[in-house]
Amino acid sequence: MAAVSTKLFPQRLYNQTRTFFVNAKVKWVRDPFLDPVVSREKDLKQVLSLKNQIVSSPIKSLPLSSLSPLKTHFDLPTTTTTQKFFQKYPSVFHQFQLSPSLPLRVKLTPHALTLHREESAIHGSSTHRDCVVKRLARLLMLTNARRLPLHVIDRFKFDLGLPHNYITALLSDYPEIFQVCEIKDCNTDKETLALELVSWRKELAVSEMERKSCHGDLLNLKKGMCLRFSMNFPRGFDLEKRVMDWVEKWQELPYISPYEDAFHLAPSSDLAEKWAVAVLHELLWLLVSKKTERDNVFCLGDYLGFGDRFKKALRHHLGIFYISSKIRTQTVVLREAYRKDFLVEKHPLIGMRHRYLHLMYKVQQHRRKAIGVVASRPKRKRKINLSTKTVRKEDDKCILGEEVSNRLSDSLFEGDSNHEAVKIEL
Repeated sequence: MAAVSTKLFPQRLYNQTRTFFVNAKVKWVRDPFLDPVVSREKDLKQVLSLKNQIVSSPIKSLPLSSLSPLKTHFDLPTTTTTQKFFQKYPSVFHQFQLSPSLPLRVKLTPHALTLHREESAIHGSSTHRDCVVKRLARLLMLTNARRLPLHVIDRFKFDLGLPHNYITALLSDYPEIFQVCEIKDCNTDKETLALELVSWRKELAVSEMERKSCHGDLLNLKKGMCLRFSMNFPRGFDLEKRVMDWVEKWQELPYISPYEDAFHLAPSSDLAEKWAVAVLHELLWLLVSKKTERDNVFCLGDYLGFGDRFKKALRHHLGIFYISSKIRTQTVVLREAYRKDFLVEKHPLIGMRHRYLHLMYKVQQHRRKAIGVVASRPKRKRKINLSTKTVRKEDDKCILGEEVSNRLSDSLFEGDSNHEAVKIEL
């Protein structure tokens, strides 16, 4: 990570402290478009992980007993057994026995195999490989040491669009860019394998914000400009005027590229916070769906040296980032990457994932249509007592669908006890 030039930012900005202090509560408002973006991908990552595990077998099938102990590894719901999870998606997985005396096995359905081959063709295309290599290189360039433990990269494997066997299928073909090395993990103090960038790539050290500012013509790129982050809020969201005034002043601060080193700035300063937001913004933009789990963000923040800065960035700038509590986790979404619930820049893998989702819920859609009349809420019956001329209502018993809670599964930030109001400490 290149150091910030002292010519770009005067010394008075280095020691800049917060220009506006506020102790206010902001009503946390659900986004009716971004929540469905997250919830519609329920179980998708787990299904694709199991799919990849099955096709990695020489005979394209695995005994169910070998997958059950890996339930935690595949992040399956704790209340669901592996067998029930396969039964939930019969359009994707087929369970069978070679003979009554042999254990139950699982394989992909023909339709799922077809989708897998098409997905593999995307991963194997030169265009995609070149794109994913650049994204991965940029991720490493966000770090001071230009390397990250492999277990951290594995957290972003799905979001970066990496193939499931990316070390052998991708990295080995680019020895001039990547190398696997052994390092001492700064968090666990244990030796671990890491991915390292062989050399700094200046042509890649340009953020998405900077590219947009110069309209793709990097010759016109000027460092230290006051680039403003795109902000939008859902209906019902409201900020106090004094908070909005602070945000406006904060937006006018110089933009520091996430590929530059600005750790010399006072951690609590407004300028340091804008740099942290720039790093988080660039991270999300590197991902094919412009979103990832909140725990992934915090884990990477620890290795980047940001500590709680990412947490503060998410708390302070709700118009840039959105946190959804759907699908048993919390997901950070980059707001400007979406128009309502549609991704602005579509990636071929996103189209493939939508096809997997269509296949996953194909049988369930037929089931809903079959029981639609039974599951609908019945009309209330009115009984008239002729003697007293009063009307009494009775509800018939009905089949209730699965209740979807609108409450957050846990606090957005450690220490927040109020799910609907997030306390901002600027």
